[in-house]
Amino acid sequence: MKLFNIQKVAGLALVLAGFVSGMYAQEKNDAIVIFNQGVELMKANDPKAIETFEKCIALCEQIGDSASDIRSKAVSVVPGLYYKNAYNLLKTEKNIPAAIASSKIALKVAEKYDDPNVVVSAEQLLIQSYTSMASDFITAKNNEKALQAFDSVLMINPEHLPSIYNKALMYRSMSNTEKFTETIDLYLGKLKAAGDESKLEQPNKVARDYFRVAGGKANKANKLAEAVDLLTKASNYGLDNNLCYQFASVYNKQKKFDQAAEYAQKGLDLEPQTTPESKAKYYYELGTAQAGKGDTAAACESLKNAMYGPFIQAAKAQRTNMKCQ
Repeated sequence: MKLFNIQKVAGLALVLAGFVSGMYAQEKNDAIVIFNQGVELMKANDPKAIETFEKCIALCEQIGDSASDIRSKAVSVVPGLYYKNAYNLLKTEKNIPAAIASSKIALKVAEKYDDPNVVVSAEQLLIQSYTSMASDFITAKNNEKALQAFDSVLMINPEHLPSIYNKALMYRSMSNTEKFTETIDLYLGKLKAAGDESKLEQPNKVARDYFRVAGGKANKANKLAEAVDLLTKASNYGLDNNLCYQFASVYNKQKKFDQAAEYAQKGLDLEPQTTPESKAKYYYELGTAQAGKGDTAAACESLKNAMYGPFIQAAKAQRTNMKCQ
């Protein structure tokens, strides 16, 4: 953002000094003197410039209309100076709390003096400051404070999608399923509303993996109804090979062999790798489902294709039991 043009402001101040007249000449001259002092301080990057310009504005308001031109020029400079101070605190001094406090002041001053450019810049700086603060809290494993920092960003801009997504990731790390679901769904909804289809894949995968892993744990613990519920939630975010495998495994345990065979085949179709080892787990579940349905010939063939890696012994035992050739 172009905060101010020092040469232009200084030049105007000199011209103004040459045209003062009338009954309020002395008062206006005083205002011009203070204004010019502010310009010199600003050129020297002296923080007292803000105080000087504010003094000039106050004096101009006491004088009235005859000093309105000087007031306007001082007002055009002051919000930018406040912003510059906040910017330096964040970018140069890396003092995040001070930068936040200073940005809030810059925002109020910009609103007071009706400077929309500084309003936008101050809000952006606040967002950057709170985001940096959240990152520091995450590093310190202070999740609650980090969430509060992201919420502060969203109070400034409810459509700040990175903060919504980061909150979802935090809830995931905290295993807060309810809040994770609520937040990731909010994020996905806003992406869809914006028509930003290119960004949907990653958050969908994050949500799908979250519920798939939870479903896999429930499956391993033989909590099959819970596993199906979690895997179904995962499928709301799309289907992939690993999710299909978990579905096939759970449905085989429930003796729902048609569903198991369907998902085992989908897993095979979606598996990105082509090696026999990568496909063995799907063939094992497919063979188990086919055996459960009484299709021995197909089961023997599928289980033969499953005899790789960790599935060798289990597939071999099933083939022996079915007297496969």
